[in-house]
Amino acid sequence: MASDAPLISLRGVTKVYGEGATQFQALKGVDLDIAAGDFVAVMGPSGSGKSTTMNILGCLDVPSGGTFLFQGHHVETLDRDQRALLRRRHLGFVFQGFNLLSRTTALENVELPLLYRGDEKRARRQAAMAALEKVGLDQWWDHTPAELSGGQQQRVAIARAIVTSPDVLLADEPTGNLDSERSIEIMELLTGLNRDSNITVLMVTHEPDMAAFARTVIHFKDGLVERIEARHRPGELPERVEAN
Repeated sequence: MASDAPLISLRGVTKVYGEGATQFQALKGVDLDIAAGDFVAVMGPSGSGKSTTMNILGCLDVPSGGTFLFQGHHVETLDRDQRALLRRRHLGFVFQGFNLLSRTTALENVELPLLYRGDEKRARRQAAMAALEKVGLDQWWDHTPAELSGGQQQRVAIARAIVTSPDVLLADEPTGNLDSERSIEIMELLTGLNRDSNITVLMVTHEPDMAAFARTVIHFKDGLVERIEARHRPGELPERVEAN
């Protein structure tokens, strides 16, 4: 694959749910390229197709039609097990609700993807501690979610997402449950990971202030990409975004 080829490419991607009278076309032919190392914010009203597109990009759903290339490989032809393998090897996920196990420590939460992958215990612990250090929580490794603030819980969730060294981090409203100050801290963390670790970040958000951190903003409307905005250089923080 040529070095300047996009990391992710969608061509004519459609998604249809239901049959007959209940049929609904969520995507109507999405064309989209995402470069390796980009920081992308995905925006649009409810029902615009942004969440369906993110589910397809995260290999959580499959398109009804069109092509989906990841690193030059046709993802739309993969079966369920092959998509699961692609997720484990190349993708990390961060959710609005943190999704941490309540009775386990921060370290044990971060270890989970490595446990599922079959890594041995010592390697898991070392990798999990390194991930916690990257998000500034290595001193909190033995605390449970109930002993952490919302911002700290989201940092643990980000550490869990990056512990496998993914190529792409998919974040679904990662600041939706946080106040403005904690939200900016999380966005600065994601920006730093994008810049320093060259992780491609794809983030769904409804908040223009959070989208301002992204290099590229993709707007969806009625099942299609309505427009794409190029903002600032990768890793460059927007000066106009400040905590109140």
